[in-house]
Amino acid sequence: MREKVEAGRRLERAEGRWLLTEAPLLDLGSLAQAARFRRLPERRVTFVIDSNPNYTNVCVTDCQFCAFYRKPGHPQAWTLGVEEVLRKVEAAARAGATTVLLQGGHNPELPLDYYLSLVRETRQRFPSVTPHFFTASEIRTMAEVSGLEVAGVIARLKEAGQITLPGGGAEVLSARVRTRIAPKKGGPDTWLEVHREAHRQGLKSTATMMYGHVEEPEDILDHWEAIRDLQDEHGGFTAFVPWSFKPGHTLLEKWIKHYRGPSAYLRMLAASRLYLDNFPHIQASWFSEGKRTGQVALSWGADDFGGTLFEENVHAAADYVNRTTVEEIVTLIREAGFTPAQRTTTYEILRTF
Repeated sequence: MREKVEAGRRLERAEGRWLLTEAPLLDLGSLAQAARFRRLPERRVTFVIDSNPNYTNVCVTDCQFCAFYRKPGHPQAWTLGVEEVLRKVEAAARAGATTVLLQGGHNPELPLDYYLSLVRETRQRFPSVTPHFFTASEIRTMAEVSGLEVAGVIARLKEAGQITLPGGGAEVLSARVRTRIAPKKGGPDTWLEVHREAHRQGLKSTATMMYGHVEEPEDILDHWEAIRDLQDEHGGFTAFVPWSFKPGHTLLEKWIKHYRGPSAYLRMLAASRLYLDNFPHIQASWFSEGKRTGQVALSWGADDFGGTLFEENVHAAADYVNRTTVEEIVTLIREAGFTPAQRTTTYEILRTF
């Protein structure tokens, strides 16, 4: 295995299974870190100044892992107007954010013009902010409501000024898992086809994975092979971002048998660095896994520390809250033995600390 990795040869499914289930954890971390430095030789760790507000919590998809959504007509359901959302973007911009990751539920009452206005007005009013808006499933909702094909929706968003998509909504790209935890979202292709079309049209995106619920190693391998194959087609993914499921207040909570802690996260991160050989960046999640685990992850194959997340509501709905500042991120990266660097959504370096 070591010789194959060092030679840059692609790992096969059986080898990925071994990484997930049998590889000694410390050896796995060493292999992943060596692979990271072969791709990115500098001891630099990037982060983005960003915020993650929401425009609605109304959703008709009923995902069993989500504590954030409310059905249409629920007394706690809400939807923000365009100007209300833009005030959140303005607050993020004033705090120095260069990325705003905007997402919401699947709200059938919102017309396509609502989404286009959000992109267009963000570009016009806050040119320093990249509108990193709308997951694949939200774009599918736009297509259903507008009567356009997904390609047409993405073309309209691009025309309004969008250049990137977040990777949320992937969960685990396994037909078995998605049928179990999000049956109304459809199979893996419903996510993959949106990102494939976005890449065809020149947009960049991230690939995410939310693990730690009902998946097995084979499901993880299905996910990795799907995104690795898609990356071979267009090279449109900038990074892979895994995080662990937060069960609080969700329908899925009662099915979680045990907490999969930091060692499981480090294994997932390191194995993904080795298996996803065509992904330029692997992101450590201080937000979902804790700041110290995020630091350790920088020695297990990760080269990016995510974002500041000035606002975040989805994890908060599951009673998981973690906050930081630019200054603390810089300190955490330095303490881990790396040089902090602020980046854009598409990984251009803005400044080094």
